[in-house]
Formats: sequence, C-alpha cells, structure tokens
Amino acid sequence: MKISAKGRYALAAAIEMAQSCPPGAYTALVSISERLGISKIYLEQVFSLLKRGGVVNAVKGSRGGYQLARPAKDITLLDILSAVEASLFEENDATVPETAPEIEKALTQTVYKKLDGAIETTLREITLEQLVLEAEQHKTGDGLMYYI
Repeated sequence: MKISAKGRYALAAAIEMAQSCPPGAYTALVSISERLGISKIYLEQVFSLLKRGGVVNAVKGSRGGYQLARPAKDITLLDILSAVEASLFEENDATVPETAPEIEKALTQTVYKKLDGAIETTLREITLEQLVLEAEQHKTGDGLMYYI
C-alpha cells in the first residue's frame, strides 16, 4: 500500500493538532505549516478534505482556525485517510478477465479483497491518540536545558 503525500501530510497534521492544540481551541493553519515545514497552500487543500470528511471543524476569522471534530481517541487512521485518499479502496484493474476468468476471480477473492479487508481493519484499529503517544515516545531531547 502506498499512501500519497496528501495522506501523509493529513496524518502528520492531525498528530500535530492533537499534540499541540488544547481541546476546544482552534489552531491556525499557518502554525501547523510552520511547525511541520509543509506548504500552507497545500495544507489548505488537505484540510478542506479533512473538513468535508468530518475529521476537523473550521471557524473563519481572526480567532478562527481548525480543531479536531472529535477527541483523538475517537478518530481512526481510516477516518483521516478516507477523507483525503480518493483511491484508498479502489478496485484493481482486471488482469485477464476474458482469457482466464477463473484466474481473475481467484485473484479478486483470494488476494485483492483480503488485502483490502486487512488494510481497512488495521486502519480502523489505530487511533490518532495512539499515534500521538507513539510520537511522544520518539521525541528526542534536542532542546537545550540550562541549569543555574
């Protein structure tokens, strides 16, 4: 499975929001863009899809921005990726439907449908909260600390 840049940026931005934005508060897209080093214009496209998919809410204006639509524990990777990845579960192109329909059916039933099911199950089981906790475990002590 290959996740597009849009999907990867959506996941990273959602993790960043869950880490840095207190519940009920809104964060500006430019803040996420600066922290992650992702183009603000590109993130606008991503967040438009996330909003349409019900993953984030948006408020316009000087105090506006984006917030997660639900707590991180209630947002799955499937929610995020389904919102931005149009081809996540597209059917595979037929390989040999006229010349060997039995092979085509075997591939579809035994391989493609099982892979799609396993991917969907995995994405449904992993929550945004789990990713936040995992990211926290991988933080490095790059910040300098001075003792007096």
